[in-house]
Amino acid sequence: MLSPLRCLYVRPLVPYALAWAWQRQLVAARRCDPSLEDVLLLLEHPPVYTLGRGSNPKFLKFDPVATGYECHQIERGGEVTYHCPGQLVGYPIVNLMRYQPDLHWYLRQLEAVVIQTIAAFGVSGERIAGLTGVWVGDRKVAAIGIKVSRWIAMHGFALNVCPDLTGFERIVPCGIADRGVGSLTQFVPDLTVDQVVPEVVQAFGSCFGVEMAVEQIERLEDSRLAAIGAYEG
Repeated sequence: MLSPLRCLYVRPLVPYALAWAWQRQLVAARRCDPSLEDVLLLLEHPPVYTLGRGSNPKFLKFDPVATGYECHQIERGGEVTYHCPGQLVGYPIVNLMRYQPDLHWYLRQLEAVVIQTIAAFGVSGERIAGLTGVWVGDRKVAAIGIKVSRWIAMHGFALNVCPDLTGFERIVPCGIADRGVGSLTQFVPDLTVDQVVPEVVQAFGSCFGVEMAVEQIERLEDSRLAAIGAYEG
């Protein structure tokens, strides 16, 4: 068993730009000092669209300037996706040299975390060959996109628990036009993010062979964010 991994569950909605800044700070610190502990941020975002590096703008069905929808071009792999309340986002900032320095392995482990999580609620998730993410039937319930630098990983997974899915209608999610997007509440009515968080924590610890040290943050200015170098004040 590796050293405990610190998991921070941030309860208020976190603006995407702020969470992105936290990730970059955490990665920069760990590139300077690879011995720093691994961190898993769990949170929800206000409505926002993100586009991976090199993503095709044709998968946006709107003009970001004209509509005012919040969009960010970021450094993760993958195409466009949508984040909103009711979707649990996980950002593992982990040093893959502690586990296995293999991007394919890491993506499959993140999928395994989601599959194990939703199995706790009686939902059977599956992989589709050639595609990254987790599906239930023909509905994608979790998107995954990562960035790895010097084997320090950032970005991660987004699990649709109980979101309003209409925001996905404005894009071709992940560039996949022939499959739909789903949520866990389509299979388990009344499920909440708070109920899913403990299962994600347990699944992450199981899949990565680490003990999870969980802390809950009720305010964005909480000093525990400063303690991991992720808060600018």
